Amino acid sequence: MLDVCLLGCGGMMPLPYRYLTSLMVRVGGSSLLIDCGEGTQVALKKKGWSPKPIDVMLFTHYHADHISGLPGMLLTMGNAERTEPLLMIGPRGLSRTVNALRTIAPELPFPIEFKELEEAEEQIPYPGNPELTIEAFRVRHNVTCYGYSLSLARKGKFHPEKAEELGIPKPCWNRLQHGESVEWEGKTYTPDMVMGDARRGIRLTYTTDTRPCPSIIKAASGADLFICEGMYGEADKLEKAKEHKHMTFAEAAQIAAEAQPQKMWLTHYSPSLMRAEDFLEETRRIFPATYAGKDGKSITLRFPDEEE
Repeated sequence: MLDVCLLGCGGMMPLPYRYLTSLMVRVGGSSLLIDCGEGTQVALKKKGWSPKPIDVMLFTHYHADHISGLPGMLLTMGNAERTEPLLMIGPRGLSRTVNALRTIAPELPFPIEFKELEEAEEQIPYPGNPELTIEAFRVRHNVTCYGYSLSLARKGKFHPEKAEELGIPKPCWNRLQHGESVEWEGKTYTPDMVMGDARRGIRLTYTTDTRPCPSIIKAASGADLFICEGMYGEADKLEKAKEHKHMTFAEAAQIAAEAQPQKMWLTHYSPSLMRAEDFLEETRRIFPATYAGKDGKSITLRFPDEEE
């Protein structure tokens, strides 16, 4: 399962009731952070989650509202006595940008590893979790910008009756369930002998700061949760959205209508947008499963047969 929390849903500048852009995902004892705008630490504290197990940070791009909270976050992680490596992923220029910000956070007890994105689409394995994959896809902003999908795969069911029928010793069963081949008394046993077909996993797609583009539709197709920028709720802000390479609620909903995720949360609101809920009725005419994101909005995404 994936625990998901929208820590901040504001764009451009923080407000008393809205922190800047950040999303946190927890899976299997590890955490991943997408963007780290101003106020991320406070939002994380309010949620009651710890920064220490953040093993991966993803950055969509390097505008201040997406990365200005990073130096303080790194210092807090260091003060929590973290020593494990931290993987950072983002567009070209990541190491230069982060190292510039680290002039005020120079001493850290853990190493930082950088993965700079070059291609329009890239897949990166999640460290320490072979079932989880990070997929980056380029979007259309006024600087190089990426969206991200997290895909948690799920193995097929183990069939003990097949194992017994084939005479596979029980000490081999656990390793076969974990995808290992086993040699036992001169015989080789492989997972496909006792495992069913792979089952439907979990997919989360996140994108901000972009005009509509085909890469988003492709990435969000069939996602369990699609978190998408909705900079403006007002229809008369369309030209402004085009000028600054952002999206309106209606445009985000049109993407969702084509991609058909299970649900969509809107985020990255303009400071001028006071109440996102005021524009939901019209937006839901385009994509009914649209919800207004807000700071601290959370969900646990479970495998289909584990849903409560």
